[in-house]
Amino acid sequence: MTTVTRDFHFDRHDEKTKTRQLLEQEWLLTNGLGGYASGTVCGALTRRYHGLLIAAYPSPLGRMVMLNRLTESIRFPDGSTVRFGGDQREGGLDYEGIEYLTGFRLEDGLPVWRYEFMGSVIEKQLVMVHKQNTVHLIYRLLSGEQKVRLKLQPYLQFRPHDASVDQVTDDPYMFTAVQNRYQISTGSHAPQLRLVINGGRGNFTLEEKQSTDIFYDVENARGYDALGTLWTAGYFAVDLGMDQEAALTASTETWETLAALPPEAALAMERERRRLILAAADPRARQGLAAELVLATDQFIITPAGRHKDSVRAHAMGDEVCTVIAGYHWFTDWGRDTMISLEGLTLATGRHMEAGWILRTFAHYVRNGLIPNLFPEGHNDGLYHTADASLWFFHAVNRYLQHTGDDATLQLIMPQLRHIIDKHLSGTSFGIRVDPSDGLLTQGAEGYQLTWMDAKVGDWVVTPRRGKAVELNALWYNALRLMQQWTEQNDPAYSRQLGSFADQTCRSFNSRFWYAEGGYLYDVVDGELGDDSACRPNQLFAISLEHSVLERDKWSPVLETVRTRLLTPVGLRTLAPGHPDYKPTYHGDLRARDAAYHQGTVWPWLIGTFVDSWLKLYPDQVQTAHSFLDGLARQMNHQCIGSISEIFDAEKPYHPKGCIAQAWSVAEMLRCWLKTSP
Repeated sequence: MTTVTRDFHFDRHDEKTKTRQLLEQEWLLTNGLGGYASGTVCGALTRRYHGLLIAAYPSPLGRMVMLNRLTESIRFPDGSTVRFGGDQREGGLDYEGIEYLTGFRLEDGLPVWRYEFMGSVIEKQLVMVHKQNTVHLIYRLLSGEQKVRLKLQPYLQFRPHDASVDQVTDDPYMFTAVQNRYQISTGSHAPQLRLVINGGRGNFTLEEKQSTDIFYDVENARGYDALGTLWTAGYFAVDLGMDQEAALTASTETWETLAALPPEAALAMERERRRLILAAADPRARQGLAAELVLATDQFIITPAGRHKDSVRAHAMGDEVCTVIAGYHWFTDWGRDTMISLEGLTLATGRHMEAGWILRTFAHYVRNGLIPNLFPEGHNDGLYHTADASLWFFHAVNRYLQHTGDDATLQLIMPQLRHIIDKHLSGTSFGIRVDPSDGLLTQGAEGYQLTWMDAKVGDWVVTPRRGKAVELNALWYNALRLMQQWTEQNDPAYSRQLGSFADQTCRSFNSRFWYAEGGYLYDVVDGELGDDSACRPNQLFAISLEHSVLERDKWSPVLETVRTRLLTPVGLRTLAPGHPDYKPTYHGDLRARDAAYHQGTVWPWLIGTFVDSWLKLYPDQVQTAHSFLDGLARQMNHQCIGSISEIFDAEKPYHPKGCIAQAWSVAEMLRCWLKTSP
């Protein structure tokens, strides 16, 4: 199988433009545990989340920044020294070194940098070991008349990855060395970073110091503390000859684990693992853009660090605890995002075993008729304040059954599915219940945000949507019809009862949600302020789901309204322009950003419901449906190279914002790309 390559092209003639491009574009590597490595292409730190090793620990630690960056330079035999890579300081960007960067690419999703200076060419490649908190930085001298001396100085700030960059470590760093093994910690029970050089002849020189003026530009723009301090114990120096390699390994694993898989073996195994992922995918997804998306999906499928009790239970059943990181850098695993993403992440990619693990994992967490909304960072217990995640669970199970025919899993989780239905009928937490007078699902509790439009700042719920929300009732109807189908053979009386409930829901939905004056659907009926006629994309789910609750004669006006008022090249706006709450851009501090989060801001994942609705109404217009994805295809070279962002500004030029890589953005793009491809 050929290597899947994405070259990032930047301006090599205008140094100012080149620098801006290299600062704005980012890369991401993950380790299957929730840990990651990430940074800007030029090497400057601009986010609190940037680092070469963000390790995933069991609770209560969660994800920890263990190695922030390296300063890198080479020394030539004549004594001259050249530094490569950028450095963002309080006084501005240090341009020295950026000029030598001549190329950046992803090879099967793994980042590779190319530097050229004084007749020498050096390439650097990063690889994380799957299911380990280990990163290898591999350097190769590709051309040059003489060997060079490579100097690598690690800088660090041990802290939770979401902690402020100005957080001060309570205990001093302790550095120990035994032969060529080096270890840094802040105490015997604290996390430990292990460093070792492989290949070439090298040594370590003690040079303890601090850099107190590291400026994180994106943190500043987002309204957070932006000035941080990094500490170093010294530097490694290693000789590098023509066609030779040297690698710096940073890890929190044991020395025995590191010795078992040296850097080159780790790189070869990770390349093979990625090629096997491609080989398992839909044949149409094994090359080109689709192959890049398949590799990007792998970043989100994880075995969460910790959750020991759940792992013991799963292993006893022959399973693994498997879940989905909603987005990098700051999200953990979310129930809603997992269920919406499941088809694109696991079924389109042929990862049916992981799909089953994910569904059975979340079935185990069902409480009071709900699956978790999210698992907070560093915690083993989920939070359940969501009205739609449990209904998306039915959608995900249905897609899984269509791809696999795995009736055994359906029967295994049937008690949880039935429990969810029954608790919604009788009433569960947060005011989630079916109104017996009309069969519509209502929800709402003071101070809680329960739908996917869930922004909250302090006590302010930005889009509360309390009442009968349009997509919740589309999902509820879909769940009833699916459950009616699944129980028809083994419990026909229950199946008929569900059919009656579904009929009532359908009648009420079509009489209550149609906004005749606008020619589209209300977003919420029976809300705190009555019926809400805000034009939002949520109405599309009444068409796009397996069982469409909306009468067919209403499909065309709804779809046309969404196309003309909400569709953009990168997804759907969350609110139509002209509404008093509409925000054209997503920027500023937390309050300003959350005020715009679902008030116009574009979400790429919503392109999925639009494409599905379009093809239901116009099944012969597959090529047109495919064209709706062109803008997102171009975004694969912006913000996080090789992935798709969480959100975009609502107006041109549609700047990417939010998480640099989002599970449902990637998943829905891949699913729709394959659905609309020959």
